[in-house]
Amino acid sequence: MQKFSFFISLLVIVIASSCNTELRKIEKSKDYEAKLAYANKMYEKKKYMTAQSLYESLFQVYKGTEKYEPIYYNYCYCSYKLKDYVQAGFYFKNYLDNFPNSPRAVEMDYMQAYCYYKQSPKIPLDQANTIKAISAMQTFINNYPTSDKVAEGNLVIELCRQKLEKKEYNNAELYYNLGYYKAAAISFKSLMRNYPDSDKSDGYKYMAIKAYYKYAEHSIWDKQKERYEDVVSEYMDFADHYSSSRLKPDAEKWYTLAKNNIKDIDNLSAPVSKKQERKKAKAAKNAKETNNTLNNINNQ
Repeated sequence: MQKFSFFISLLVIVIASSCNTELRKIEKSKDYEAKLAYANKMYEKKKYMTAQSLYESLFQVYKGTEKYEPIYYNYCYCSYKLKDYVQAGFYFKNYLDNFPNSPRAVEMDYMQAYCYYKQSPKIPLDQANTIKAISAMQTFINNYPTSDKVAEGNLVIELCRQKLEKKEYNNAELYYNLGYYKAAAISFKSLMRNYPDSDKSDGYKYMAIKAYYKYAEHSIWDKQKERYEDVVSEYMDFADHYSSSRLKPDAEKWYTLAKNNIKDIDNLSAPVSKKQERKKAKAAKNAKETNNTLNNINNQ
């Protein structure tokens, strides 16, 4: 068994050495047709790094000929297959610049947009490339509305929007969990504006109601009534737009609590208000009496 393993290892080394020798000969060769054939062979075998290096060495030889475009086409895809999406997107754009009238132009335009999507990171990270992917893909769809890639392009846009929506929701939820209730309420309402067709929009509205209630609850006395009124207003809007939502009973609980709190505040404020009115009336009476006294003195 050990002898067999040794034989296999030796065979692999011999084959690898032979391949390296062949590659070195091809790289040094002036037989450009043989070099191109070998590059295509490496491409077919998915040896993209080797193929790309050989293609690049042939640019100056075939530039201006009919073979240059297919060489550059494979060259672009080498970077893509190697998952170097930054470089691939750059090369796909260059392809369009060099061959704007090519039958492959639509494909290249799609691929440069798709490379932004492939660079889109995980949700917690910066989503600049996700936004670029949406913009680039929408531009592609606008430019080629009859392309068979439009359906895929729309799917990419939808997946990107879902990622942005999830990130925005996570931020709003974080504000709420940290006790920044006003910021949370504003963020949940922003989610509704940014994603009006979302199937979670009633949940965002519900969280806005809840956050506004918590904001009012933790406010100073003088501000509580007007902030509980915001809860009432938000609930009324919820009831108008999401009358059949499964969250409506829960939202109504916060509405009822807010209404009861407003009533309690009004009841507690009423004696104070009456006392203030009596003080104002007494002050007005005193002022009137003082004016009358002064007038009498002046008239004597």
